[in-house]
Amino acid sequence: MYQHLDNKGKVIGLPAGKTVCVGRNYLDHIQELNNEVPEQPLLFIKPSTALVTFAGEIRIPTDLGACHNELEIAVLIGQTLSHVAPEQAMQAVWGYGLGLDLTLRDVQDKMKAKGQPWERAKAFDGSCPLSGFVPAIEVQEPQHLSFNLWVNEQVCQQGNAALMIHNMAALISEISRYFTLLPGDVVLTGTPKGVGPLLPEDSLKAELCGYLQVDAQVRGVC
Repeated sequence: MYQHLDNKGKVIGLPAGKTVCVGRNYLDHIQELNNEVPEQPLLFIKPSTALVTFAGEIRIPTDLGACHNELEIAVLIGQTLSHVAPEQAMQAVWGYGLGLDLTLRDVQDKMKAKGQPWERAKAFDGSCPLSGFVPAIEVQEPQHLSFNLWVNEQVCQQGNAALMIHNMAALISEISRYFTLLPGDVVLTGTPKGVGPLLPEDSLKAELCGYLQVDAQVRGVC
């Protein structure tokens, strides 16, 4: 069963909650998929059953079309937040890590074409691998965090939080207007360009620059 861990592998005393994800928060990724820039943050939720540890093995469906990598900065919430201002939002952050928003792209494209919700493509079991979290007190400038993803030793994604369309404080504040954030909830803050299909036996390495690195092997499941 998934448990939140810190960057040293120790269990964090917070329950595994929901993950609120932000779509289209980096312009280069919007352009990559030929999407429109949203007027406000595009939000969707992954349930707690989507959470798995980003280490060792990551299992992806092999019978539902392409499953894409989307590496993002993950923000672990440590206090209850509801209708908070941006300047209050960051005070409730427990720490920062990395998350993979695994996406069944073929399924998503079909859902989008029909004007239907994306949950089948985004919220399936195991769709949210998470690294350990660096305590917020150890991160001096979270809005300048950079991160990278290698697939089979080839750099696929490179991002920097400074390039977000909506910064972390604004995102958490906006989310709290609609969904109360509870201790143990996670916010995924958007992905940069470089998304693409993962295949069984692919090797992954992800880095939150200067803070942590994780390695995993992709396995297929039907």
